Amino acid sequence: MKKMIITVVGKDTVGIIAKVCTYLSDNKINILDISQTIVDGWFNMMMVVDATATAKTAGDVGDDLKALGEGIGVQINCQSSEIFEQMHRI
Repeated sequence: MKKMIITVVGKDTVGIIAKVCTYLSDNKINILDISQTIVDGWFNMMMVVDATATAKTAGDVGDDLKALGEGIGVQINCQSSEIFEQMHRI
């Protein structure tokens, strides 16, 4: 399994989840877990996804999601779960 961590942060607006999920679906990336909150108008979402079936590289997915985020006014970051876990070890 090729797990990736996607984070989305920004001012809450209509359609953020729909646009991110549409991109994932179009690229055969399966959502394994998702958490989202809105605090005082700020949107925060973290997703664990399985990118095994996509034809795109992790770098391409990350670049696409970054561009998508810029288009909708949020920051989207995507990285492999191994890198994420190493960065956040105590």
